[in-house]
Amino acid sequence: MIEEQIKKANVEAMKNKDTVARAFYSVLMNKIMLEKINKREKGQEITDADVSNIIQKMIKELGDEKDNYQKAGNMEEVAHIEKQLEIAKTYLPKMLSREEIKEEIEKLEDKSIPVVMKYFKANFNGQVDMRLVQEVLKEMA
Repeated sequence: MIEEQIKKANVEAMKNKDTVARAFYSVLMNKIMLEKINKREKGQEITDADVSNIIQKMIKELGDEKDNYQKAGNMEEVAHIEKQLEIAKTYLPKMLSREEIKEEIEKLEDKSIPVVMKYFKANFNGQVDMRLVQEVLKEMA
């Protein structure tokens, strides 16, 4: 499970006194814990897909942070965020490419936006960027 790998990596970062990695893992583990609590209230367990979604959201947040630091000219923080982004990407599953998305859409009989989006959310949660699915769907229309 991804969560176990993250915990082990956090311990390694502590041993190596890697403050940048530790900062990333601390935030990530807190977000995972919050999701676990939300799931437990609904009588569910957290899955690797849930963890992947959390990591994808963090990547977007870190990207926004990086842009802001670049605008402010704080290159040291930009470098830290780039390292955190590299760490985050190692935990993501292989994402579907444009071609793979197109192939999946072509298999569907109903190619309406709601049906396609629901299909990808149900079958490829955490393995596909939903914005990319929308882009490919619009290109095919």
